Amino acid sequence: MSDLQTSAVRHAGAAAVPDGWQPQIVALVCNWCTYTGADMAGTTRLEYPATVRMVRFPCTGRMSPLMILRAFEQGADGVLVSGCHPGDCHYVQGNLVARRRFTIFRSLMDFLGIDLRRLHFAWVSAAEGHKWARVVKDVSAAVTAAGPLPRPPAADGWEGPALPAAEGDGPEEISAADAEALRDHLRRTAAELLESGRAGVVIGHRRGSLPGRLVPVMAATAAECRELEWGEGALNNLVTYAATALQRAEKAALVVKACELHALTGLIREGQVARERLLLVGLQCPGVRPEGALAAKCLGCSGAPHPACDLLLTPAGVSEGGSGAAAPAADTDDARDRQIAAIESLPAGERWLYWQRQFARCLRCYACRAVCPLCYCSTCVADKHRPQWVPTTIDARGNGVWNVVRAMHLAGRCTGCDECARVCPADIRLDLINRKLALEVERHFGAAGLEPGEKAALVDFRMEDPEEFIL
Repeated sequence: MSDLQTSAVRHAGAAAVPDGWQPQIVALVCNWCTYTGADMAGTTRLEYPATVRMVRFPCTGRMSPLMILRAFEQGADGVLVSGCHPGDCHYVQGNLVARRRFTIFRSLMDFLGIDLRRLHFAWVSAAEGHKWARVVKDVSAAVTAAGPLPRPPAADGWEGPALPAAEGDGPEEISAADAEALRDHLRRTAAELLESGRAGVVIGHRRGSLPGRLVPVMAATAAECRELEWGEGALNNLVTYAATALQRAEKAALVVKACELHALTGLIREGQVARERLLLVGLQCPGVRPEGALAAKCLGCSGAPHPACDLLLTPAGVSEGGSGAAAPAADTDDARDRQIAAIESLPAGERWLYWQRQFARCLRCYACRAVCPLCYCSTCVADKHRPQWVPTTIDARGNGVWNVVRAMHLAGRCTGCDECARVCPADIRLDLINRKLALEVERHFGAAGLEPGEKAALVDFRMEDPEEFIL
Protein backbone atom coordinates (compact mmCIF):
# COMPACT_ATOMS: atom_id res chain seq x y z
CA MET A 1 0.00 0.00 0.00
CA SER A 2 1.07 3.60 -0.54
CA ASP A 3 1.77 5.93 2.38
CA LEU A 4 -1.62 7.57 1.79
CA GLN A 5 -3.42 4.23 1.89
CA THR A 6 -1.50 3.13 4.99
CA SER A 7 -2.51 6.38 6.68
CA ALA A 8 -6.15 5.76 5.73
CA VAL A 9 -6.04 2.26 7.20
CA ARG A 10 -4.52 3.57 10.40
CA HIS A 11 -7.19 6.27 10.55
CA ALA A 12 -9.94 3.68 10.15
CA GLY A 13 -8.64 1.66 13.07
CA ALA A 14 -8.00 4.54 15.47
CA ALA A 15 -9.00 7.99 14.30
CA ALA A 16 -7.11 11.03 15.48
CA VAL A 17 -8.75 12.65 18.53
CA PRO A 18 -9.36 16.42 18.24
CA ASP A 19 -8.64 18.64 21.23
CA GLY A 20 -11.54 18.73 23.64
CA TRP A 21 -13.37 15.92 21.87
CA GLN A 22 -16.00 14.01 23.84
CA PRO A 23 -17.67 10.86 22.53
CA GLN A 24 -21.29 10.93 21.46
CA ILE A 25 -22.95 7.71 22.69
CA VAL A 26 -26.52 6.68 21.99
CA ALA A 27 -28.15 4.46 24.62
CA LEU A 28 -31.14 2.39 23.51
CA VAL A 29 -32.79 1.42 26.79
CA CYS A 30 -35.75 -0.59 28.02
CA ASN A 31 -38.57 1.46 29.52
CA TRP A 32 -39.30 -0.91 32.38
CA CYS A 33 -35.83 -1.58 33.79
CA THR A 34 -32.85 0.35 32.46
CA TYR A 35 -34.66 3.66 32.03
CA THR A 36 -35.98 3.40 35.59
CA GLY A 37 -32.52 2.38 36.79
CA ALA A 38 -31.02 5.45 35.11
CA ASP A 39 -33.67 7.59 36.77
CA MET A 40 -32.70 6.09 40.12
CA ALA A 41 -29.06 6.94 39.44
CA GLY A 42 -30.13 10.54 38.94
CA THR A 43 -32.35 10.80 42.00
CA THR A 44 -29.61 9.33 44.19
CA ARG A 45 -27.13 11.85 42.70
CA LEU A 46 -24.69 9.28 41.33
CA GLU A 47 -22.10 10.87 39.06
CA TYR A 48 -21.28 9.52 35.60
CA PRO A 49 -20.11 11.08 32.29
CA ALA A 50 -22.60 13.17 30.36
CA THR A 51 -21.74 11.41 27.11
CA VAL A 52 -24.86 9.29 26.74
CA ARG A 53 -28.09 10.30 24.98
CA MET A 54 -30.93 7.96 25.91
CA VAL A 55 -33.67 6.65 23.62
CA ARG A 56 -36.43 4.80 25.47
CA PHE A 57 -38.06 1.65 24.02
CA PRO A 58 -40.79 -0.62 25.39
CA CYS A 59 -38.42 -3.60 25.28
CA THR A 60 -35.00 -4.65 24.01
CA GLY A 61 -36.91 -7.03 21.74
CA ARG A 62 -38.14 -3.95 19.88
CA MET A 63 -34.61 -2.69 19.22
CA SER A 64 -33.63 -3.56 15.68
CA PRO A 65 -29.99 -3.63 14.53
CA LEU A 66 -31.20 -1.06 12.02
CA MET A 67 -31.53 1.45 14.86
CA ILE A 68 -27.93 0.85 15.89
CA LEU A 69 -26.80 1.36 12.31
CA ARG A 70 -28.77 4.58 12.06
CA ALA A 71 -27.15 5.86 15.24
CA PHE A 72 -23.69 5.26 13.76
CA GLU A 73 -24.76 6.66 10.40
CA GLN A 74 -25.96 9.89 12.05
CA GLY A 75 -22.69 10.47 13.86
CA ALA A 76 -22.69 8.46 17.09
CA ASP A 77 -19.26 7.24 18.15
CA GLY A 78 -20.69 4.41 20.22
CA VAL A 79 -23.96 2.65 21.01
CA LEU A 80 -25.13 1.06 24.26
CA VAL A 81 -28.14 -1.28 24.35
CA SER A 82 -29.53 -2.10 27.77
CA GLY A 83 -32.60 -3.82 29.18
CA CYS A 84 -34.00 -6.22 31.76
CA HIS A 85 -32.07 -9.20 33.07
CA PRO A 86 -33.01 -12.58 31.52
CA GLY A 87 -36.14 -13.85 33.21
CA ASP A 88 -37.30 -10.36 34.26
CA CYS A 89 -38.61 -9.07 30.93
CA HIS A 90 -41.92 -7.20 31.20
CA TYR A 91 -42.89 -8.93 27.94
CA VAL A 92 -41.67 -12.34 29.18
CA GLN A 93 -39.08 -13.17 26.50
CA GLY A 94 -38.31 -10.05 24.50
CA ASN A 95 -34.81 -9.68 25.94
CA LEU A 96 -34.04 -13.36 25.33
CA VAL A 97 -34.80 -13.07 21.61
CA ALA A 98 -32.88 -9.78 21.49
CA ARG A 99 -29.86 -11.45 23.09
CA ARG A 100 -29.57 -13.85 20.15
CA ARG A 101 -30.01 -11.09 17.61
CA PHE A 102 -27.35 -8.90 19.22
CA THR A 103 -24.94 -11.83 19.50
CA ILE A 104 -24.98 -12.27 15.74
CA PHE A 105 -25.07 -8.54 15.01
CA ARG A 106 -22.00 -7.99 17.17
CA SER A 107 -20.14 -10.70 15.22
CA LEU A 108 -21.15 -9.06 11.95
CA MET A 109 -19.93 -5.64 13.09
CA ASP A 110 -16.59 -7.17 14.04
CA PHE A 111 -16.32 -8.85 10.63
CA LEU A 112 -17.06 -5.52 8.92
CA GLY A 113 -14.29 -3.83 10.90
CA ILE A 114 -16.25 -1.85 13.49
CA ASP A 115 -14.18 -1.57 16.67
CA LEU A 116 -16.19 -3.51 19.27
CA ARG A 117 -15.26 -0.90 21.86
CA ARG A 118 -18.00 1.15 20.18
CA LEU A 119 -20.78 -1.38 20.68
CA HIS A 120 -21.95 -2.47 24.14
CA PHE A 121 -24.82 -4.40 25.71
CA ALA A 122 -25.86 -4.52 29.37
CA TRP A 123 -28.55 -5.83 31.71
CA VAL A 124 -29.59 -3.11 34.18
CA SER A 125 -32.66 -3.55 36.37
CA ALA A 126 -34.86 -0.80 37.81
CA ALA A 127 -33.08 -1.19 41.16
CA GLU A 128 -29.54 -0.96 39.76
CA GLY A 129 -28.89 2.76 39.53
CA HIS A 130 -25.36 2.16 40.73
CA LYS A 131 -24.77 -0.34 37.93
CA TRP A 132 -26.07 2.11 35.33
CA ALA A 133 -23.56 4.70 36.51
CA ARG A 134 -20.75 2.16 36.32
CA VAL A 135 -21.81 0.92 32.87
CA VAL A 136 -21.88 4.47 31.50
CA LYS A 137 -18.41 5.13 32.89
CA ASP A 138 -17.01 1.92 31.39
CA VAL A 139 -18.66 2.47 28.00
CA SER A 140 -17.55 6.09 27.85
CA ALA A 141 -13.97 5.08 28.61
CA ALA A 142 -14.04 2.39 25.92
CA VAL A 143 -15.49 4.68 23.23
CA THR A 144 -13.08 7.45 24.18
CA ALA A 145 -10.19 5.02 23.71
CA ALA A 146 -11.58 4.04 20.30
CA GLY A 147 -11.77 7.69 19.24
CA PRO A 148 -14.16 9.36 16.80
CA LEU A 149 -15.98 7.04 14.44
CA PRO A 150 -14.13 7.18 11.09
CA ARG A 151 -16.14 8.49 8.19
CA PRO A 152 -16.57 6.42 5.02
CA PRO A 153 -13.46 6.77 2.82
CA ALA A 154 -13.29 8.33 -0.62
CA ALA A 155 -14.06 6.16 -3.62
CA ASP A 156 -10.41 5.82 -4.64
CA GLY A 157 -7.64 4.09 -2.73
CA TRP A 158 -6.96 0.68 -1.27
CA GLU A 159 -9.42 -1.99 -2.43
CA GLY A 160 -8.40 -4.68 0.03
CA PRO A 161 -6.47 -7.91 -0.07
CA ALA A 162 -6.38 -10.43 -2.88
CA LEU A 163 -8.55 -13.21 -1.52
CA PRO A 164 -7.36 -16.80 -1.90
CA ALA A 165 -8.85 -18.71 -4.79
CA ALA A 166 -11.76 -21.00 -3.95
CA GLU A 167 -10.77 -24.63 -4.24
CA GLY A 168 -12.66 -27.89 -4.69
CA ASP A 169 -13.75 -30.42 -7.27
CA GLY A 170 -17.43 -29.68 -7.63
CA PRO A 171 -19.89 -31.79 -9.64
CA GLU A 172 -18.58 -33.99 -12.42
CA GLU A 173 -18.98 -32.84 -15.98
CA ILE A 174 -22.08 -34.16 -17.70
CA SER A 175 -21.40 -35.58 -21.14
CA ALA A 176 -23.35 -34.34 -24.13
CA ALA A 177 -25.18 -37.67 -24.36
CA ASP A 178 -26.15 -37.61 -20.68
CA ALA A 179 -27.24 -33.98 -20.93
CA GLU A 180 -29.47 -34.85 -23.87
CA ALA A 181 -30.95 -37.79 -21.96
CA LEU A 182 -31.67 -35.57 -18.94
CA ARG A 183 -33.34 -33.02 -21.19
CA ASP A 184 -35.55 -35.66 -22.78
CA HIS A 185 -36.55 -37.11 -19.40
CA LEU A 186 -37.37 -33.63 -18.12
CA ARG A 187 -39.56 -32.69 -21.08
CA ARG A 188 -41.43 -35.98 -21.11
CA THR A 189 -41.95 -36.00 -17.34
CA ALA A 190 -43.16 -32.40 -17.30
CA ALA A 191 -45.70 -33.10 -20.04
CA GLU A 192 -46.95 -36.21 -18.24
CA LEU A 193 -47.39 -34.26 -14.99
CA LEU A 194 -49.54 -31.69 -16.73
CA GLU A 195 -51.58 -34.21 -18.70
CA SER A 196 -52.25 -36.40 -15.65
CA GLY A 197 -53.27 -33.43 -13.54
CA ARG A 198 -50.57 -34.03 -10.94
CA ALA A 199 -49.43 -30.45 -11.57
CA GLY A 200 -51.04 -27.41 -13.16
CA VAL A 201 -47.75 -25.70 -13.99
CA VAL A 202 -44.10 -26.74 -14.21
CA ILE A 203 -41.40 -24.27 -13.12
CA GLY A 204 -38.22 -24.87 -15.09
CA HIS A 205 -35.78 -23.27 -17.52
CA ARG A 206 -35.89 -22.55 -21.22
CA ARG A 207 -33.29 -21.13 -23.56
CA GLY A 208 -32.85 -17.37 -23.29
CA SER A 209 -31.77 -14.72 -25.76
CA LEU A 210 -28.15 -14.72 -24.57
CA PRO A 211 -25.92 -17.59 -25.75
CA GLY A 212 -25.50 -20.29 -23.12
CA ARG A 213 -28.03 -18.75 -20.75
CA LEU A 214 -31.26 -20.32 -19.60
CA VAL A 215 -34.13 -18.32 -18.13
CA PRO A 216 -36.98 -19.32 -15.79
CA VAL A 217 -40.29 -20.35 -17.32
CA MET A 218 -43.66 -21.55 -16.02
CA ALA A 219 -44.77 -24.20 -18.50
CA ALA A 220 -48.54 -24.80 -18.52
CA THR A 221 -48.91 -26.76 -21.79
CA ALA A 222 -47.23 -29.74 -23.41
CA ALA A 223 -45.88 -27.44 -26.13
CA GLU A 224 -44.17 -25.29 -23.53
CA CYS A 225 -42.75 -28.41 -21.88
CA ARG A 226 -40.98 -29.28 -25.15
CA GLU A 227 -38.95 -26.06 -24.72
CA LEU A 228 -37.61 -26.98 -21.26
CA GLU A 229 -33.83 -27.03 -20.99
CA TRP A 230 -31.26 -28.12 -18.43
CA GLY A 231 -27.52 -27.63 -18.11
CA GLU A 232 -24.80 -25.26 -17.02
CA GLY A 233 -26.82 -22.15 -17.88
CA ALA A 234 -29.58 -23.03 -15.38
CA LEU A 235 -28.36 -20.49 -12.85
CA ASN A 236 -31.58 -19.14 -11.33
CA ASN A 237 -32.93 -20.44 -8.05
CA LEU A 238 -36.41 -21.47 -9.20
CA VAL A 239 -37.71 -21.62 -5.63
CA THR A 240 -38.09 -17.83 -5.93
CA TYR A 241 -41.10 -18.43 -8.24
CA ALA A 242 -42.86 -21.11 -6.16
CA ALA A 243 -45.32 -18.78 -4.44
CA THR A 244 -46.22 -17.07 -7.72
CA ALA A 245 -46.80 -20.42 -9.43
CA LEU A 246 -49.15 -21.53 -6.64
CA GLN A 247 -51.28 -18.46 -7.32
CA ARG A 248 -51.85 -19.78 -10.85
CA ALA A 249 -52.39 -23.46 -10.11
CA GLU A 250 -53.53 -25.64 -7.24
CA LYS A 251 -50.33 -27.68 -7.49
CA ALA A 252 -46.99 -26.88 -9.12
CA ALA A 253 -44.04 -29.01 -10.17
CA LEU A 254 -40.70 -27.44 -9.36
CA VAL A 255 -37.38 -28.40 -10.95
CA VAL A 256 -34.80 -28.06 -8.18
CA LYS A 257 -31.11 -28.52 -7.58
CA ALA A 258 -30.12 -30.05 -4.25
CA CYS A 259 -28.89 -26.70 -2.91
CA GLU A 260 -32.23 -25.04 -3.62
CA LEU A 261 -34.07 -27.30 -1.18
CA HIS A 262 -32.66 -25.15 1.63
CA ALA A 263 -34.59 -22.16 0.32
CA LEU A 264 -37.73 -24.20 -0.22
CA THR A 265 -37.80 -25.55 3.32
CA GLY A 266 -37.24 -22.00 4.56
CA LEU A 267 -40.35 -20.81 2.71
CA ILE A 268 -42.36 -23.79 4.00
CA ARG A 269 -41.22 -23.13 7.55
CA GLU A 270 -42.25 -19.47 7.30
CA GLY A 271 -45.66 -20.28 5.88
CA GLN A 272 -45.08 -18.86 2.40
CA VAL A 273 -45.74 -22.10 0.49
CA ALA A 274 -47.37 -25.43 1.35
CA ARG A 275 -45.28 -28.55 0.76
CA GLU A 276 -48.31 -30.64 -0.21
CA ARG A 277 -48.98 -28.30 -3.12
CA LEU A 278 -45.52 -28.79 -4.61
CA LEU A 279 -44.11 -31.71 -6.58
CA LEU A 280 -40.32 -31.59 -6.56
CA VAL A 281 -38.35 -32.80 -9.58
CA GLY A 282 -34.66 -33.30 -8.81
CA LEU A 283 -31.99 -33.49 -11.51
CA GLN A 284 -28.29 -34.21 -11.64
CA CYS A 285 -26.72 -30.76 -11.55
CA PRO A 286 -23.54 -29.90 -13.52
CA GLY A 287 -22.74 -27.02 -11.20
CA VAL A 288 -23.13 -23.31 -11.75
CA ARG A 289 -20.38 -22.10 -14.05
CA PRO A 290 -20.77 -18.34 -14.55
CA GLU A 291 -18.15 -17.04 -16.98
CA GLY A 292 -16.58 -20.48 -17.27
CA ALA A 293 -15.63 -20.98 -13.60
CA LEU A 294 -17.35 -23.03 -10.93
CA ALA A 295 -19.15 -20.91 -8.38
CA ALA A 296 -17.61 -21.29 -4.92
CA LYS A 297 -20.82 -22.71 -3.51
CA CYS A 298 -20.63 -25.66 -5.94
CA LEU A 299 -17.11 -26.78 -5.10
CA GLY A 300 -18.16 -29.06 -2.25
CA CYS A 301 -21.23 -30.50 -3.97
CA SER A 302 -21.58 -33.69 -6.01
CA GLY A 303 -24.54 -32.33 -7.95
CA ALA A 304 -26.61 -35.45 -7.27
CA PRO A 305 -30.37 -34.91 -6.86
CA HIS A 306 -31.54 -35.07 -3.27
CA PRO A 307 -33.73 -38.05 -2.27
CA ALA A 308 -36.28 -35.69 -0.67
CA CYS A 309 -37.47 -34.81 -4.18
CA ASP A 310 -40.66 -36.55 -5.33
CA LEU A 311 -39.15 -37.50 -8.69
CA LEU A 312 -35.45 -38.11 -9.40
CA LEU A 313 -34.18 -37.61 -12.94
CA THR A 314 -30.82 -39.04 -13.95
CA PRO A 315 -29.44 -39.90 -17.39
CA ALA A 316 -30.48 -43.51 -16.72
CA GLY A 317 -34.15 -42.65 -16.22
CA VAL A 318 -36.86 -41.41 -13.85
CA SER A 319 -37.47 -42.85 -10.36
CA GLU A 320 -39.66 -42.05 -7.38
CA GLY A 321 -38.07 -40.19 -4.49
CA GLY A 322 -39.63 -38.72 -1.40
CA SER A 323 -37.23 -40.23 1.14
CA GLY A 324 -34.53 -38.67 3.25
CA ALA A 325 -34.42 -35.36 5.10
CA ALA A 326 -36.47 -32.39 4.06
CA ALA A 327 -33.30 -30.50 3.18
CA PRO A 328 -29.66 -31.45 2.65
CA ALA A 329 -27.26 -30.93 5.51
CA ALA A 330 -25.23 -27.75 5.53
CA ASP A 331 -21.84 -27.97 3.85
CA THR A 332 -19.01 -28.40 6.34
CA ASP A 333 -16.22 -27.82 3.80
CA ASP A 334 -17.19 -24.62 2.03
CA ALA A 335 -14.76 -23.08 -0.45
CA ARG A 336 -15.73 -19.59 0.74
CA ASP A 337 -14.45 -20.20 4.26
CA ARG A 338 -10.80 -19.65 3.29
CA GLN A 339 -11.73 -16.26 1.86
CA ILE A 340 -13.63 -15.35 5.03
CA ALA A 341 -10.61 -16.37 7.11
CA ALA A 342 -8.37 -14.14 4.97
CA ILE A 343 -10.59 -11.13 5.69
CA GLU A 344 -10.78 -11.96 9.41
CA SER A 345 -6.98 -12.05 9.58
CA LEU A 346 -6.83 -8.34 8.66
CA PRO A 347 -6.67 -5.66 11.37
CA ALA A 348 -10.04 -4.06 12.15
CA GLY A 349 -9.12 -0.88 10.27
CA GLU A 350 -8.33 -2.76 7.08
CA ARG A 351 -11.51 -4.82 7.35
CA TRP A 352 -13.49 -1.63 7.71
CA LEU A 353 -11.87 -0.10 4.65
CA TYR A 354 -12.33 -3.27 2.61
CA TRP A 355 -16.05 -3.44 3.24
CA GLN A 356 -16.56 0.30 2.86
CA ARG A 357 -14.95 0.03 -0.59
CA GLN A 358 -17.26 -2.87 -1.37
CA PHE A 359 -20.39 -1.02 -0.26
CA ALA A 360 -19.33 2.17 -2.04
CA ARG A 361 -19.82 0.34 -5.36
CA CYS A 362 -23.47 -0.47 -4.58
CA LEU A 363 -25.89 0.95 -7.16
CA ARG A 364 -28.97 0.42 -4.97
CA CYS A 365 -30.57 -1.49 -7.83
CA TYR A 366 -31.95 -4.03 -5.31
CA ALA A 367 -31.21 -6.92 -7.64
CA CYS A 368 -30.07 -8.87 -4.56
CA ARG A 369 -33.48 -8.37 -3.01
CA ALA A 370 -35.38 -9.26 -6.17
CA VAL A 371 -33.55 -12.55 -6.71
CA CYS A 372 -33.56 -13.79 -3.11
CA PRO A 373 -36.20 -16.45 -2.44
CA LEU A 374 -36.47 -15.36 1.21
CA CYS A 375 -36.88 -11.62 0.51
CA TYR A 376 -40.64 -11.72 0.20
CA CYS A 377 -41.79 -8.78 2.36
CA SER A 378 -44.61 -6.91 0.64
CA THR A 379 -42.98 -3.59 1.60
CA CYS A 380 -39.23 -3.59 2.18
CA VAL A 381 -37.80 -1.41 4.93
CA ALA A 382 -35.65 0.23 2.24
CA ASP A 383 -38.83 1.52 0.57
CA LYS A 384 -40.40 3.02 3.68
CA HIS A 385 -40.33 6.79 4.07
CA ARG A 386 -42.33 7.42 7.26
CA PRO A 387 -39.93 7.05 8.94
CA GLN A 388 -37.12 6.60 6.46
CA TRP A 389 -34.84 4.11 8.14
CA VAL A 390 -32.61 3.36 5.15
CA PRO A 391 -31.22 6.43 3.36
CA THR A 392 -32.04 6.39 -0.34
CA THR A 393 -28.89 8.25 -1.36
CA ILE A 394 -26.33 6.21 -3.29
CA ASP A 395 -23.36 6.85 -1.04
CA ALA A 396 -21.21 4.93 1.37
CA ARG A 397 -23.46 5.60 4.37
CA GLY A 398 -26.77 4.68 2.79
CA ASN A 399 -25.20 1.76 0.97
CA GLY A 400 -23.66 0.37 4.12
CA VAL A 401 -26.92 0.58 6.07
CA TRP A 402 -28.83 -1.17 3.27
CA ASN A 403 -26.38 -4.05 2.84
CA VAL A 404 -25.93 -4.69 6.56
CA VAL A 405 -29.67 -4.53 7.28
CA ARG A 406 -30.40 -7.00 4.52
CA ALA A 407 -27.69 -9.35 5.79
CA MET A 408 -29.17 -9.27 9.29
CA HIS A 409 -32.66 -9.86 7.88
CA LEU A 410 -31.32 -13.09 6.37
CA ALA A 411 -29.19 -14.14 9.36
CA GLY A 412 -30.25 -17.61 10.39
CA ARG A 413 -32.44 -17.80 7.27
CA CYS A 414 -30.02 -17.48 4.34
CA THR A 415 -29.73 -20.76 2.48
CA GLY A 416 -26.43 -20.08 0.73
CA CYS A 417 -27.70 -20.08 -2.85
CA ASP A 418 -25.48 -17.03 -3.52
CA GLU A 419 -27.96 -15.63 -6.04
CA CYS A 420 -27.49 -12.15 -4.51
CA ALA A 421 -23.75 -12.19 -5.24
CA ARG A 422 -24.27 -13.66 -8.72
CA VAL A 423 -26.66 -10.96 -9.91
CA CYS A 424 -24.92 -8.01 -8.22
CA PRO A 425 -23.72 -5.74 -11.07
CA ALA A 426 -21.10 -4.22 -8.74
CA ASP A 427 -19.65 -7.63 -7.75
CA ILE A 428 -20.04 -6.99 -4.02
CA ARG A 429 -19.11 -10.08 -2.02
CA LEU A 430 -22.52 -10.49 -0.41
CA ASP A 431 -21.96 -14.24 -0.36
CA LEU A 432 -19.12 -13.87 2.13
CA ILE A 433 -21.24 -11.78 4.51
CA ASN A 434 -24.10 -14.26 4.39
CA ARG A 435 -21.78 -17.22 4.82
CA LYS A 436 -20.06 -15.55 7.79
CA LEU A 437 -23.41 -15.01 9.50
CA ALA A 438 -24.39 -18.62 8.85
CA LEU A 439 -21.16 -19.76 10.49
CA GLU A 440 -21.79 -17.52 13.50
CA VAL A 441 -25.35 -18.81 13.93
CA GLU A 442 -24.04 -22.36 13.84
CA ARG A 443 -21.20 -21.61 16.26
CA HIS A 444 -23.40 -19.95 18.86
CA PHE A 445 -26.73 -21.75 18.48
CA GLY A 446 -25.99 -24.98 16.63
CA ALA A 447 -26.44 -25.96 13.01
CA ALA A 448 -29.04 -23.88 11.22
CA GLY A 449 -32.00 -26.22 11.15
CA LEU A 450 -34.17 -26.03 8.06
CA GLU A 451 -36.79 -28.61 8.94
CA PRO A 452 -40.20 -27.07 8.15
CA GLY A 453 -41.40 -27.36 11.75
CA GLU A 454 -38.30 -25.77 13.28
CA LYS A 455 -37.99 -22.09 14.16
CA ALA A 456 -35.30 -19.93 12.60
CA ALA A 457 -32.40 -19.36 15.00
CA LEU A 458 -32.97 -15.65 15.57
CA VAL A 459 -36.66 -15.91 16.46
CA ASP A 460 -36.01 -18.58 19.07
CA PHE A 461 -34.01 -18.66 22.31
CA ARG A 462 -32.73 -20.80 25.16
CA MET A 463 -32.19 -19.56 28.70
CA GLU A 464 -28.60 -20.81 28.51
CA ASP A 465 -27.72 -18.88 25.34
CA PRO A 466 -24.24 -17.27 25.61
CA GLU A 467 -24.01 -13.69 26.84
CA GLU A 468 -20.35 -13.24 27.75
CA PHE A 469 -20.25 -9.92 25.93
CA ILE A 470 -23.11 -8.39 27.97
CA LEU A 471 -22.11 -6.16 30.88
